[in-house]
Amino acid sequence: MNFVLDHQLALLFACFVLGCVGTSVIYCAPAGSRAWQLADLLWVVLGGLGAVTAVLAGIYTSDSSRLDRQIGIAYALTDAFDRDAARFRLRYCETGDGGDVRALCNKVEFLSASTAGNADLPLFLAITESTGQLRRLPLFSKPEAADPMTAGSFEDAAFLAFVALDDTTRPALVRLREPQPAIAADFQILASTYDGLIEQVRSLMAEWEFLRASAAILVLQTLALCLVAFAAPFRLGKSMAELR
Repeated sequence: MNFVLDHQLALLFACFVLGCVGTSVIYCAPAGSRAWQLADLLWVVLGGLGAVTAVLAGIYTSDSSRLDRQIGIAYALTDAFDRDAARFRLRYCETGDGGDVRALCNKVEFLSASTAGNADLPLFLAITESTGQLRRLPLFSKPEAADPMTAGSFEDAAFLAFVALDDTTRPALVRLREPQPAIAADFQILASTYDGLIEQVRSLMAEWEFLRASAAILVLQTLALCLVAFAAPFRLGKSMAELR
């Protein structure tokens, strides 16, 4: 698969040249001969195949672009959560208070560590690159280490998720609501944001894996266009033969 996507233009050009060679062989045949009829049939069949695969690849590319936008939003939300968590730690966790405040601060540390680790998932690799593969290559996407559709699976980078409100933080949050409502409110917001972010990343993971498993459609598209490039000279040669 890598070879086909790495040499798309070369394969298209080679198929076109082969088609030109085949057309030159039968060019001297009469316009209505069986050779030109078969050449016309070849063009219709391969052209239809190319059109179908182009539609399928277009759907794949559209879904991939939509997923890229969603990943960008999730990555931005991750950065925003990290900033809010850092602000919470600076505001409430530097005073040395123990008890309930310390329990919430410890939980915020775990939540921040999980989002920092998840930022290195293959899902987010394209965000850290200057441009995406679909925009960088001449025709379609090709698999490289930085491509989110072909990078390592999620087994290569562990997905981290914690329960924001557990048996420790929930009672501490209840006890802090009256004496220190600001701390309780800020932590509640952080917990809700974190839970929503984790659910969003889980959903993106499932869609990412589905698109990654369907990436072979890009190879089929390239191969189909190679067949069209091979058949195109025959169709052109038939028209020229009819004008003689």
